[in-house]
Amino acid sequence: MKVLVTGATGFVGNVLLKELDKNGHEVVVITRNQKAARVKLPVIAEVHECDLNNKIPSSSFFDGVQAVIHLAGENIAGGRWTRSRKEKILNSRKNATGNLVQALSYLKEKPEVLVSASAVGVYGNCSDEWLTEDSPGGLDFLANVCRSWEEQTQEAKLAGIRTVNYRLGVVLGFGGGAMEKMWAPFKLGFGGRLGSGQQWMSWIHVEDAARAMVHAIEHPELSGIYNAVSPNPVTNMTFTRKLEKAMDQKAPFPVPAFALKVLVGEMSQILLDSQRVSSQKLCDTGFKFEFPNLTHALREICGHANHEICFAQWVPSSNTKTLSFFEHPENVEKVTPPSMNLKVGKISEKGLREGTRIPLSFSIFNLPIKWVTKVKEWNPGRGFSDTQVTGPFSFWNHIHEFESTQGGTLIRDRIQYQLPFGPLGDMVAGSLIRKRLEMVLNYRIEKIEKHFQQQPS
Repeated sequence: MKVLVTGATGFVGNVLLKELDKNGHEVVVITRNQKAARVKLPVIAEVHECDLNNKIPSSSFFDGVQAVIHLAGENIAGGRWTRSRKEKILNSRKNATGNLVQALSYLKEKPEVLVSASAVGVYGNCSDEWLTEDSPGGLDFLANVCRSWEEQTQEAKLAGIRTVNYRLGVVLGFGGGAMEKMWAPFKLGFGGRLGSGQQWMSWIHVEDAARAMVHAIEHPELSGIYNAVSPNPVTNMTFTRKLEKAMDQKAPFPVPAFALKVLVGEMSQILLDSQRVSSQKLCDTGFKFEFPNLTHALREICGHANHEICFAQWVPSSNTKTLSFFEHPENVEKVTPPSMNLKVGKISEKGLREGTRIPLSFSIFNLPIKWVTKVKEWNPGRGFSDTQVTGPFSFWNHIHEFESTQGGTLIRDRIQYQLPFGPLGDMVAGSLIRKRLEMVLNYRIEKIEKHFQQQPS
């Protein structure tokens, strides 16, 4: 099935693309910045640039598309809810969804299904009450955003497109979402319950969220609103205790409700509101959660030690010729931004093989850096991996894979890394370092693309 995804560069979108690819689906992406997206897409995809907040996407983007999964939207926890930020949050859902659905309604050949994200925030603050898809909505800002978000999809339904609205709970996973904000404070021993700790938290593991999206496009009996949450919600107190155990780290610092309201204002409602949401309707469709209980989910999340960047690139060159380019370490200089002044030193072996050491020198933020990397695994014709021996990271491993396909070569990169000083390093410089890495890797992708376009295959 050919599936178009919005919000593909986000936390859920990234995992969704891997799930779609695993299930054999062809992927199309609409993104605001086509160039910046390249290093954030873990699979080969047809990519189109369009700011859905301000523009109706071209009908050509949907050629052959059979399913649309709409995840795009401003991060609700990305900053204090000022008047302007609230407008951004609302418009990123209302306008973007409206423009997308308008484009779908104009199509002569319409997709079979639209799956659109929403959130359990639609229910408002509901204490201990079990909430189903038929429960009344809240009256606060977030509830109004969710309601407006869902209403915008109704035109698709009227146009004859099967429409599924998923009300997502708190999405948990390593490297993004709620856990990204909690990780460093808990690891440093500054975690604790929020408010009374008695508020209910309806959550879902990011892999189950992605699988639920795929479940919706593959099962034509699904239509309407579904709560996409684990069958086992917990109170914030229980969540804190289970996270303590999973991290083997005490969380002795509770944060009073009044302090949260002072610190983040109205946005504190996403931390303090109680929503005990049922996923029985989704379960009745045959969907099976891989992470139905929190202990299992947190064990999987906390089992990750490394940050990860995955991306894929196709080049019009044979596997042999493509791998030959990467077998010569001096070519690293050609695909690295000139501002870094990267130089390759004397290599321990002639050509790459297992154990080859490659000394590098470069500068970043005007600081001179020495880096020695070693080829850890060497698989002729298929790829290799290199790992840092000495350098700026606590850990670095880069896997390069090459596969002949569609008359060219598919290059897959998987980078795993750890910053110095553990969670403190993540808190202080994690976001800055990742942005810098993405900038360097985007430059690399662009240069590799140009190199192989100019070379006869």
